[in-house]
Amino acid sequence: MSFSHLGLSEKVLAAVAATGYKTPTPIQDQAIPHVLARRDVLGIAQTGTGKTAAFVLPMLTMLETGRARARMPRTLILEPTRELAAQVEESFIKYGANHNKLNVALIIGGVSFDDQDAKLMRGVDVLIATPGRLLDHNERGRLLLSGVELLVIDEADRMLDMGFIPDIERICKLVPFTRQTLFFTATMPPEIRRITEQFLSNPVRVEVSKPATTVATTAQFLARSGRDGFEKRDTLRRLIRSAEGMKNAIVFCNRKRDVATLHRSLLRHGFSVQALHGDMDQSARTAALEQFRKNEVTLLIASDVAARGLDIPDVSHIYNFDVPIHPDDYVHRIGRTGRAGRSGTAITIVAGSNDAKAVAAIEKLIGQTIPFMDKIPGTPAEPQHEPQHEPRHQQRHEPRQTARPPQRGRHEHQRRAQQPERRPQQPPSAPVARIEDARSRRVPQPVRQPMDDGDVSHLPAFLLRPVTVKA
Repeated sequence: MSFSHLGLSEKVLAAVAATGYKTPTPIQDQAIPHVLARRDVLGIAQTGTGKTAAFVLPMLTMLETGRARARMPRTLILEPTRELAAQVEESFIKYGANHNKLNVALIIGGVSFDDQDAKLMRGVDVLIATPGRLLDHNERGRLLLSGVELLVIDEADRMLDMGFIPDIERICKLVPFTRQTLFFTATMPPEIRRITEQFLSNPVRVEVSKPATTVATTAQFLARSGRDGFEKRDTLRRLIRSAEGMKNAIVFCNRKRDVATLHRSLLRHGFSVQALHGDMDQSARTAALEQFRKNEVTLLIASDVAARGLDIPDVSHIYNFDVPIHPDDYVHRIGRTGRAGRSGTAITIVAGSNDAKAVAAIEKLIGQTIPFMDKIPGTPAEPQHEPQHEPRHQQRHEPRQTARPPQRGRHEHQRRAQQPERRPQQPPSAPVARIEDARSRRVPQPVRQPMDDGDVSHLPAFLLRPVTVKA
């Protein structure tokens, strides 16, 4: 089965053939005809199955007729992250090689407003944007959405997780009611079901796999570790060093500060590593992804910003340094490996009871049990490798060594052998026979005898002074 029966134009078929693709994936085979028929589509498929091409290819066919006007894009694609938006732009460039008059604009944060405004002014056929920057342009009066014919919300579940629901609702009110809407997602939580009832009109549901299922070609394992950060970092290093057939790997952390800490630690231990998280500026994030794609670095330490939809086709290993908080995120993370029929390995480090509960929720979601690794090769690192991270309650209290260190010179040994061993002098203790003798006694004072009547020493001194009597 080829792409020719899907109803795509000759230009699009020629571009697809030039890229080397001959057979559509299940999500493409089922979704493309409905998109070309102007139906609303709810596409549910696990990551790595070609969801992007499922809406890019029919959009290129539909955009061959018509003309864009200034500041009024014809189609709009919403992406949760800048990386995904840039990736969709690359897909339009690749598959739209025969569409010389097609104008594609990327509206994301971290780029100059003036440069983006200049593109909008020339007229845009395809506008790819993140919700925040799109609304910024609209509020400034530089963008009108009243001419949008097709709205695509990609990675819809990620949009919900990132809190873009209010922004999406505002955008849907700005585009015409008669638009065509496409929802593509990898998981289908209850919130998505509620949103689709509000945004889509009689949609065609295209589901090529069970919701929240993992790729069968990915081997999944759990690895036990201590709860402290230095123990988890040591476990990760041993897992990486002992990995068989590892070409490259993505290491996921839950928090951005943990990404930075782990990145510095792996650099100190001599690994080829790059970091990627939301606090980095756009140029640094793009450079990190390019280095990883070109195999200039082996390891990419990332937050969940890299978990959704990034097309890095040949990732051999995925390491979850932290167990994901939401079970759905686990499906997206390990979906970065085992893509396009390739085999992959995903290992999750489990430390403590909280991680065990999160793993149980993941196993319930995916409907399978993840086995523990029998033994991690290598010996555990001692705490002194990173003493600054060792907690107080685990510091070792060892007795002070009294033996001389073996690094002494020969004369030093002879000199010490001739000198008698000095012991600290202690004050002599007096013998004590009885407790009464050891106690300090008060000296008895002599008893004063009663004074005679003639004794006037008890009188005040001023009465004893001589007094002059006048005659």
